[in-house]
Amino acid sequence: MSCSDLEALTRCSVAVDLGAARTRVHAKGAGLVVDQPSVVAVNTRSGALIAVGDAAERMDGRTPQHIRVVRPVSGGTVRDIDMARRMVRALIDERLRRLRRRRVMTHAVATVPHDADPLACRAAVETLTGVGARRVELVEAPIAAAIGADLPVARPEAAMVLVCGTTTTQVAVVSLGAVVAGGTVSLGGDTIHQAVVQFLRNRHELLLPSGEVRQLHLRLLGGQGVGGGPTGSPDVQGRDVVTGLARTVTIDPEEVRGAIRTPLTGLLDAIRQVLNRCPPDLVADLAERGMVLAGGSAQLPGLAEQLREHTGMAVRVADEPALSAVRGLAALMTGEYLAGAGSGTDARAPEAGPAYEGLPSREPLAGPAAEALPVPGQDLG
Repeated sequence: MSCSDLEALTRCSVAVDLGAARTRVHAKGAGLVVDQPSVVAVNTRSGALIAVGDAAERMDGRTPQHIRVVRPVSGGTVRDIDMARRMVRALIDERLRRLRRRRVMTHAVATVPHDADPLACRAAVETLTGVGARRVELVEAPIAAAIGADLPVARPEAAMVLVCGTTTTQVAVVSLGAVVAGGTVSLGGDTIHQAVVQFLRNRHELLLPSGEVRQLHLRLLGGQGVGGGPTGSPDVQGRDVVTGLARTVTIDPEEVRGAIRTPLTGLLDAIRQVLNRCPPDLVADLAERGMVLAGGSAQLPGLAEQLREHTGMAVRVADEPALSAVRGLAALMTGEYLAGAGSGTDARAPEAGPAYEGLPSREPLAGPAAEALPVPGQDLG
């Protein structure tokens, strides 16, 4: 990122992280104002917007034929601009009504995948201009996540970050504020979920509802430290493949870890390819520093352990990894990236910083007065 780019980012008042799983919006002076699932429920007969966010996600798989649940973002790229606009507008409107702030958003910053093509960048820009932004700056997701994870992005040192999303994982080596080598693999949280579903079908002859797989992962995490193994063997309830009746089985966490080894092969290949394209000096830095996992799927049980075992590198999961990208955007907006440029925390340091409370965990700089988010004149429909 050049100095001119950084100056433009400090003029932004709103940061938007459009993810396939969740949409997050950070506003100067207000903190994290939106953190909702990227889901929209639409009436196909009238075209009316029925629900967004959590309410729409609860409808998934439970709606009549005339109600369609749409996920307008996939792999960090907007696939349906109209639905994405309506989703963001509805989420912002709801939050601003609570805050009672209705001023205009003039300058926004958003994340895009590494090496996003022009159509993907244009889709992100048109989504935000459609809800009132006059100018939109774009930042690659690995850069934002690395800054949010407190990596030394601006220094002439290698920092490796994996942005683990719902449908894709981005692997990038960052130095001097730019991606030196990167790649994207079509493997994410959903891929791991499907592997677990297939394992339960083959091993226990049990079919799980889509929402139950996510709950299973949460129970497997069991409140343990990142990278640590869960101690309990959770029970899951699903439909018996043979009888069609409800049945409960007890899951061995080690068996679940074995089930995700196969889909991880593609991710390991992507890591090797990225390292092969890096200069030897940067690879030497990474051998000592290791890699950092960010993104909503970074805390999947067994993921950090598998990467550590197969690569021989130190692996650290960022503090609140799902918020790493939006924290990085917030640091760029406040100018904190220019001042601190990361404290250099690497994978060898397991200590986590304070919880995200709207601004990055480092000391914020004094900045201009915040401008609140826009509320265009359109209604939800």
